[in-house]
Amino acid sequence: MIAVTGATGNVGQPLVRALAAAGEPVTALSRRTPAQGELPAGVDHHQVDLTAPEELRAALDGAEALFLLPAPDLLGPGGRPYDLVGAAKAAGVRRVVLLSSQAAGTRPDAASHEPLRVFEAAVRESGVDWTVLRGAGFASNAFAWAESVRTARTVAAPFADVALPVVDPADIAAAAAVVLRDAGHTGRTYALTGPVPVSPREQAAAIGEVLGEPLRFVELGREEARSGMLRFMPEAVADGTLDILGQPLPAERRVSPDAEALLGRPARPFAAWVARNAAAFR
Repeated sequence: MIAVTGATGNVGQPLVRALAAAGEPVTALSRRTPAQGELPAGVDHHQVDLTAPEELRAALDGAEALFLLPAPDLLGPGGRPYDLVGAAKAAGVRRVVLLSSQAAGTRPDAASHEPLRVFEAAVRESGVDWTVLRGAGFASNAFAWAESVRTARTVAAPFADVALPVVDPADIAAAAAVVLRDAGHTGRTYALTGPVPVSPREQAAAIGEVLGEPLRFVELGREEARSGMLRFMPEAVADGTLDILGQPLPAERRVSPDAEALLGRPARPFAAWVARNAAAFR
């Protein structure tokens, strides 16, 4: 059996569906109860507080592999992660696939990604088989523009013409499904990106093309963008995100071959993500 944390999220949902479609027994774990139709019929769901390892251990009973989606609030006192991997080992889990971020490798000293580096170290040192998936920026971050597109046909974003290879969360899910089912990826770290760099202005144009009408693009200054981001993310995360968006390192601009190698097909472009999610912008 394979257990998936974050099972109601942008990666967890398609991952659960992919595993179930492949005939794998799946246990879906999340902090909230899934809405009707969010998870496939027949998938076992547990509402779990991941900061309570004993609760996680009980939910993982019978699981052999675990997809772990970490979050900053899963760091306990002193910045140490709650012993999620220890709880998984105690439940009999033998393989852990961790979803991390590309920036955990490209910016090893950035405070914004310290929690992910801590979790990567915990998984690598755990004694279980492990694989780390480091994702680029998610295409689904464009959901932040959905309301302004629906109401004003406008996209507002900083660094209008800085292009990065954003990745479709469904491709991360598909890659995770591969490595969860194949022990041949043990001890590997993969960088998952989209197939081509795309700028915020180009993303807005792609949304407009799917909607059948052009969108107005408004370029925000860094401080204006930062002010908006601080409403829903910590200061260090906002600053680190803006550093990547505005001054990406060469490694952050690079298209990685890892997604295509794992999937056996090219990664999906941003426009394909928009086409699947067009209803959010109408």
